[in-house]
Amino acid sequence: MFSRITGTGSFLPGPPVSNDDLVHRGIETNDDWIVSRTGIRCRHLADQGETSSDLGLEASRRALNAAGLEASDLDLIIVATSTPDFIFPSTACLLQAKLGNHGATAFDVQAVCSGFVYALAIADKFLRSGSHRRALVVGAEVFSHILDWNDRATCVLFGDGAGAVVLETSDQPGILATALHADGAHHAILSVPGGVSGGRVTGDPFLRMDGQAVFKFAVRVLAEVGEECCQAAGIASSDIDWLIPHQANIRILEATARRMKMPMDKLVVTVDRHGNTSAASVPLALDEAIRDRRMQAGQKIMLEGVGGGFTWGAVLFEF
Repeated sequence: MFSRITGTGSFLPGPPVSNDDLVHRGIETNDDWIVSRTGIRCRHLADQGETSSDLGLEASRRALNAAGLEASDLDLIIVATSTPDFIFPSTACLLQAKLGNHGATAFDVQAVCSGFVYALAIADKFLRSGSHRRALVVGAEVFSHILDWNDRATCVLFGDGAGAVVLETSDQPGILATALHADGAHHAILSVPGGVSGGRVTGDPFLRMDGQAVFKFAVRVLAEVGEECCQAAGIASSDIDWLIPHQANIRILEATARRMKMPMDKLVVTVDRHGNTSAASVPLALDEAIRDRRMQAGQKIMLEGVGGGFTWGAVLFEF
């Protein structure tokens, strides 16, 4: 028993917000500074009332349509998000209700920017076990709701969006290998160190990041987990047709490609137009590359994520 991706979808809220637009909103920065350090030129920002399940709903509908399925056909729904609608119920249950599905297993995965890779690997194991047959895996984020817009070192980096895939059982190999890791000792370099207690916010409710520490850690583990996944599948990194790393920063993408000895033209890059959309970044990039027909049947695709926790992982699949 194998699992294969049979449909993808994505959704970005509102019009693009350029770097100059941020300057006009009063943020002390400029386009040259942002582009030279991150490669980001614009991002999409959700309205205050838009939630992760709202964005996930649109991406999910498009993925289901691409797979030729109805929501009622699903027996597993996993949502990767660090910006859930509520403390509980899960965003997956809220999305399930909006889709009109009844009875499918539904839960959230919280692995920050690695969330979609984690969720896809988990769904693969559910389907391979024979317990489930059709899964919807979603990465959805509204990071703009947890940004300190007075902190120009972080607020210019992130955007909102959602991506989704439908995964179905198959007698033909689809997902070839997965690898997941975490090390909580590094939690302090990227976190939202706050919470709610007694009806009040405790700690700091905004995203905080040590950019240099994140950069060094991310480049190292992305290269390592990519090689681990290749070894598990019995292929060389040169056999990968497309690499889709978490879209955080163009410098991280370039350094990862160098370490994996892959040319940049084998990477799918969307960070320039989306910014860092956390758990949504990988499925957003995947959907774009499939819909513009860069990816062809039989090609090998590697997805990689790295995020706060610290978490990291990879999924290798045949398209």
